[in-house]
Amino acid sequence: MLEEALQFVRRNMRHRTIIDPDTGKRADRTDYPLTAVREAVLNALVHRDYSMHTEAMPIQLLLFEDRMEIRNPGGIYGRIRVDQLGKVQPDTRNPVLAMALEVLDVTENRYSGIPTIRREMERYGLPQPEFIDERGSFKVCFRKKGERYMTGEHREGDEEERQRSLLLYCRTPRTKKELSTFLGLHSTSYAIQKYVMPLVEQGKIRMSMPDKPKSPRQLFYTEE
Repeated sequence: MLEEALQFVRRNMRHRTIIDPDTGKRADRTDYPLTAVREAVLNALVHRDYSMHTEAMPIQLLLFEDRMEIRNPGGIYGRIRVDQLGKVQPDTRNPVLAMALEVLDVTENRYSGIPTIRREMERYGLPQPEFIDERGSFKVCFRKKGERYMTGEHREGDEEERQRSLLLYCRTPRTKKELSTFLGLHSTSYAIQKYVMPLVEQGKIRMSMPDKPKSPRQLFYTEE
């Protein structure tokens, strides 16, 4: 699964040729460093929740115009917090699997993944990865340098792509908080009013409680 995921990323990432100004040599460059992508996918496979509570919930690898996301069933395991990732030794949800991958030389060190991801993103000149622990899942987000997809600085075609992404995401009913996180915005009310409600008014997204639009239990969904 690891190798197939990396093949998928290679096929769907953009590749461009850059010239080293010091040596004049040409080299191919992908949107994101493949070493970082590999570590993120591997971490998802090793640390996901394999219990009965996450049956039929696959790891998701999503490529957007401005970012890539890896979503993993099961939040952070144990006592560690998001701000401690890569800095302290975490509890291991699947120690036998982690040990097996070390023995097979698939991983070098079970605690080196996140430092490697951060180092590779910095080497590429890209923003540091975002680690988001949300209800029942964990997400890693890689963003492209200087691009703003969900915050108003759009390029041609971004609006349509954002709407398509939202409609696909809402095939599973989503809370306001889930939608604001998906859009990469801190303000939940702004995310809903700016991006979700226009689709509700167009009839593309429905509300679970249309007579109570401001209800904290409101869910937004699209019909198949």
